[in-house]
Amino acid sequence: MNKPTVHFADKYMMQPTNPISVNLIGAGGTGSQVLTALARINHSLNALEHAGLSVRVFDDDIVTEANRGRQLFTTAELGLNKGVALINRINRFFGTNWKAITSKFGKDTLACYPQYMANITISCVDSVGARFEIADVLSRLENSTDLNKALYWMDFGNSRYTGQVVLSTVQPIKQPASKKYQPVDTMPFVTDEFKTLLQQADKDDTPSCSLAEALTKQDLFINSSLANLGASLLWQLFREGMTENRGFFHNIKEFRTQPIKV
Repeated sequence: MNKPTVHFADKYMMQPTNPISVNLIGAGGTGSQVLTALARINHSLNALEHAGLSVRVFDDDIVTEANRGRQLFTTAELGLNKGVALINRINRFFGTNWKAITSKFGKDTLACYPQYMANITISCVDSVGARFEIADVLSRLENSTDLNKALYWMDFGNSRYTGQVVLSTVQPIKQPASKKYQPVDTMPFVTDEFKTLLQQADKDDTPSCSLAEALTKQDLFINSSLANLGASLLWQLFREGMTENRGFFHNIKEFRTQPIKV
């Protein structure tokens, strides 16, 4: 009988000496929901005597009227940078000291600010080009200490009714010996595994002028649905130290989710 394939989380994820560093790229429809989920994960990890998370949000966009409703913003936050608005709210609510970076995450970011390297990179971006740039940045990283050693990349992407989340390893993760499971040390980048599909994608990134227009591009609950399922995968990695799935395809119109096995 074949042993089930699994990926065991890097040992630093389970017993870190400092909070696990997370770069969240994009604070829009999905990113705003993911940030709230990360705050809940952090609060729960702290309750379990884990060091928790230290999050930076990268976004150079501002809050507009069209963002209200589908994204987690209020009237009082109109005109503010999205990352700043969200981080201020999270810090007040949960007592965290997370940071907002009011610029895009790109090739020059880590060259100028090497301290921005993170254990986990989470991308919630609209464009295919941004994904390939993130992949290029992560593939060129030279890791140093556990504090900012790049371990995982989780990418969120969606269309109007469908979406996917793909968890990748930035580098091979040393796996323990196991008699019960077949450990897998490498999970491919979304830009490698689905390169052709991404290159063929033709998505309209033009900002919407109203919530009604925005809802013709993305359904009201596709972002929050993806965010919660993706956060659940990350939570499983922390709580169980392993996963049999490295992502999923999700269709909110048909109420169907298909896991991507390790």
